[in-house]
Amino acid sequence: MSTSGSSAGPRKLRVATTSLAGCFGCHMSFLDIDEYLFDLLDRIEFDRSPLTDLKHCGPCDVGLIEGGVCNAENVHVLREFRKNCKTLVAVGACAINGGLPAQRNHLELGACLQEVYAFRDGLSGSGIPNDPELPLLIDQVHPIHEIVRVDYFLPGCPPSGAAFRAFLTDLIAGRTPRLDYPAIRYD
Repeated sequence: MSTSGSSAGPRKLRVATTSLAGCFGCHMSFLDIDEYLFDLLDRIEFDRSPLTDLKHCGPCDVGLIEGGVCNAENVHVLREFRKNCKTLVAVGACAINGGLPAQRNHLELGACLQEVYAFRDGLSGSGIPNDPELPLLIDQVHPIHEIVRVDYFLPGCPPSGAAFRAFLTDLIAGRTPRLDYPAIRYD
C-alpha cells in the first residue's frame, strides 16, 4: 500500500472497524495498543470505529472486522463493509472460524431457540421473540470468508495489542503482515 501523497506529506490511510456476532473483545484488544494509537494517527485516519462513533463506513483503505455472521443484518453489514474497504482483515477467532457463536452450529436452529426461550427459568412461556425489529437469524454461524473475500486474517481470541501493532505497522508500511507464533494467543 502506497502512502505517497502531495507535498503536504504522505497520504493517511483510512481505516474502519466493525463488529458482527461476537463479544467485542477484539476491539478492546485493539485499544490495548495504548500510546501507539497516537503514533498511528500520524499515518492513518479512522472512519467507522468505536473511536469515531460513525455508524456507516465510507471508502477506506483498510477494514478490520471482528465477529461471525449469524443473522441477516450481519450479512448486510459485512457486504457493505467489504464494498467500502480496499483491504479487508478478518480479526479474531469469530471472524476467522465462527468462534464461540458457532457452537450453536451443531444444533438445529429451531431446537436451539426452543431450548433458550421455552425451557429456561424466567423465560418459560414467553415464546421465541418474533419482532420485525430483530434481525432474522440464519441457520448457521459463518466465518466472514464464507460470505465475502478476505485479504488478511489476524488470528487470536482476541489478538493481542502487540499483534495488532505488528500487523498494522507492516500493513501501513506496505509489507505483507507476518506474526511470529508467540504473538498469536487464545485466552
